[in-house]
Amino acid sequence: MQYKTQGVCSQMINFDIEDNKVKNVAFTGGCNGNLQGISRLIEGMDVDEAISKIEGIQCGFKKTSCPDQLAKALKKATGK
Repeated sequence: MQYKTQGVCSQMINFDIEDNKVKNVAFTGGCNGNLQGISRLIEGMDVDEAISKIEGIQCGFKKTSCPDQLAKALKKATGK
């Protein structure tokens, strides 16, 4: 799935969901090292667990963050 982010430095998130597990997360743009870390940490994680861990994280004074945008993308993809 491809998700266009809003309000953050990254422009796009690509990911797959297989058997309700998060797979192959890749961000376009943003803080490369941090986003690679997030991608690796949630690889293979249950979608609901991933959402609960990253939803609502803010970046500085922004009301969202790249992890929060990923949570939104996962929710959209699963209809939650």
